[in-house]
Order: sequence, then C-alpha cells, then structure tokens
Amino acid sequence: MKKVLSIVLVCMLLFSLAGCSGQNSDAEKKAVLVVSFGSSFIENREAAIDATEVTIAEAFPEYEFFRAFTSQIIIDIYADRDGVEIDNVSQAIEKIYEDGYGEVLVVPTLVMNGEEEEEMLEALEPFEEKFSKFTISSPLLTSYDDYVALVNAMATELPATAEGEAIVLMGHGSHHDGNSAYGALDYVFKDEGYNNVFVGTVEGFPTFDTILKNLEAGGYTKVTLMPAMIVAGDHAHNDMAGDEEDSWKQMLKAEGYDVDFVMAGLGELSSIRGQFVAHAQDALAQN
Repeated sequence: MKKVLSIVLVCMLLFSLAGCSGQNSDAEKKAVLVVSFGSSFIENREAAIDATEVTIAEAFPEYEFFRAFTSQIIIDIYADRDGVEIDNVSQAIEKIYEDGYGEVLVVPTLVMNGEEEEEMLEALEPFEEKFSKFTISSPLLTSYDDYVALVNAMATELPATAEGEAIVLMGHGSHHDGNSAYGALDYVFKDEGYNNVFVGTVEGFPTFDTILKNLEAGGYTKVTLMPAMIVAGDHAHNDMAGDEEDSWKQMLKAEGYDVDFVMAGLGELSSIRGQFVAHAQDALAQN
C-alpha cells in the first residue's frame, strides 16, 4: 500500500512540476508574430507594413498570424483616432501563450539592431521558456550581406541621375550604438558603385549637416530625397518632404538645390519583404 501511495505521490509531484513550468507543448500549434514600429499614416502603413505582414504570413502558412507594434504612441493614436486596437509586444505574446500555441516565430520588421529591438526582446524574454520552440529572427540590417542586399533592392528604385545630381536617403536614426548601421549603409552604397547616394538620419549620424558637406564637396546641384525607413510615414512626410522651413526639402532649397522626392518606404519593395522572410527562415533553421 505504501508503495502504491509513493508512486501516486511521485506522479502527482511530476504533474505539478510540469504544470508549474507552464510550457505550451503542442508543437503542432504554431504562431508567427510580426513586430513593427508602426505608422499612423494608414495608406503608407498598408503599402509597407501590411504588405510585409501578408508576405510573411504567406511564406509560413502553417503558422497563425499575429501582429504587434513597438510604438505605444502609435498604438494609442489608432485607439483614440480610429477605435482600432493594436497589441504591443507584451500583449501579443501573452495572447499567443494563453491561446496554447507551442511554437512561436517572431519576425521584427525593424531596420537595425537598436533600441526598438532591445525593448522587443525585453518584452519577449519572460515567455522564451513557455513554448516548446521559440524563434526570433533578426532586423533588416544585421550582416554584411544584408547591406548589399538592401543596396541592390533600392538600386532598382533609384531614379536615373545625370551629372550633378545626387540621391539622399533619410533614415530614422537613433542615439543607440546600433545607429552605426546608417554610416555602414552609406559606405556600402559607395562600395557598390553608387557614389552619388548619401545616407543621413533624422536623429543620429550621418546628420543633415554631413549630407550638406558631401553635396557641396561633390558639386551637386539637384537632390532627390528618399526614405530609408520601412514606412514612408511621419518623418518622410514632414521631416523629409514637408513644407515647413526645417524639413530637409526646404533646407536644401534654401541652400540653392533643385529638390525632388520619392515617397515610398522600404517595406513597399518586394525584395525587402523577401529579406525579412529569408531572415525568418534562417532563424528557424538555426534553432
């Protein structure tokens, strides 16, 4: 009798420990969570973020699709302005866990390894052991090959230029050390033969003043502005091509340049969307 009781107690203990671990074990139930910064510009968001989400969902049809934004400001704008609820990363991963998914693939549609990625990882960290398989892919610019791929993707979209004409790409930029990605991207453009393409940032380095120095040194007279951001949203419409005197367009005009612009985010390019899929596939293969 004692032996039977001991076996029962051991079984109960093991069951209790398994329950305490709280790990979802149904590996056949899979979810893909696409994490983006977000944008309050609906049409531009649809053309870039939504299109990227569709591409990723189609690439992994066996995974149930979920979305999250990292910008709480943008999430709040949708809630207040449109009555639309969008999850942040913590809310989304909690829902996925509560719904019993055993495998999770997280695909960030971020440009660089920076503050947004760190905040995303911090939100995900408590859940990493709660799934039988948990995979996170890397941002757009992670390896050298990523830079070359981005240059080649954008090269198909760059407007034709004549002598004296330059193309300036505006990135978001950051005070995070990951901001070095933009300087590296500028260098790779030059290394790939695009000597009249310059990369600048709104909130980091290279700065607008850096761009001005390079344009002056090259003797350029015309500039075409393009966003180097996933979505041609607020920064593209206002900081890049806005009519206020502190936009890059207006400041370049004040310096005597003929200025044009292209309003299209990186997420609108099928090849860029393909890079996010490739990153996700590589991450799964390595996990």
